Amino acid sequence: MRPKRYNTFSAELKRVFGCKVQRISVDAGFTCPNRDGSLDTEGCIFCGGHGSGSYGIRRDLDISAQLEDGKEVMRRKYRASKFIAYFQAYSNSYAPVVRLRDLFSEALTVSDVTGLIIATRPDCLPDDVLDYLQELSCQTYLWLELGMQSIYDRSLSFINRHHDHSCSVDAVQRAGSRGLRVCAHIILGLPGETRDEMLTMAGELNRLGVNGVKLHLLHVMKGTRLAEMYGRGEVKVMGRDDYAGLVCDFLELLDPRILIHRLTGDGGHDNLVAPLWSLKKFEILNLIDAEMERRGTRQGIRFSP
Repeated sequence: MRPKRYNTFSAELKRVFGCKVQRISVDAGFTCPNRDGSLDTEGCIFCGGHGSGSYGIRRDLDISAQLEDGKEVMRRKYRASKFIAYFQAYSNSYAPVVRLRDLFSEALTVSDVTGLIIATRPDCLPDDVLDYLQELSCQTYLWLELGMQSIYDRSLSFINRHHDHSCSVDAVQRAGSRGLRVCAHIILGLPGETRDEMLTMAGELNRLGVNGVKLHLLHVMKGTRLAEMYGRGEVKVMGRDDYAGLVCDFLELLDPRILIHRLTGDGGHDNLVAPLWSLKKFEILNLIDAEMERRGTRQGIRFSP
């Protein structure tokens, strides 16, 4: 297989562990301050009833059973040898430390689970939680995923995020001061953001010194307020070729040391409203690879320290 022209998370995992490693998404029953009434009850406009990006998780099983179930799937599908428990649904630091300790410790007792990824909001990281995650990072391979989504406060307000960019900056800095690996989530294609503004976000990620990034295209899922807006013609989504070209531009500006955890969102067939082209995930990734090859470019070629 030809090497990628960007710094992939999968290659990093193979380098660290010496074998194929796959993430297994789990649902630990968390909620979110944007849904439990602390900030709001309706959530972000793109988030469905079970938390953004959490489709297909077996919520009827406890943490250990979810991981055992996922291991069998990942072994068959990807021939994986080791696994990372990915706490994905909702805000997975939004609980007292004593509960977090029980949940994360349970995941690490499962055989061949060799690390944790904890996805959360930047406003759900009090110091005692970060102190615990620092302790945990000394025991296992750990990543903290932060739903930054955008660096523009107007966009954060539009998606009903209930935090501003300064909150994200603070979370990244406090996590970084504890030596935690931070992966930032960014949505490309939010209404009102120009192409130049979206590309400017690469520079901000460089400035903040994040360790990884997940890029998501704006996609519309059933049962969300975004779907209602899309149905009324108030929101448009990007075309496939435009998105692929934008991702390539973004990668060229991004610090080459930053690990790429994802380059496109992939909502499930049963829940996706638009864009339908995003269902063909590997076709999009191949298109990005082909465009990088055509340009003769690579991640960080336009990065200025």
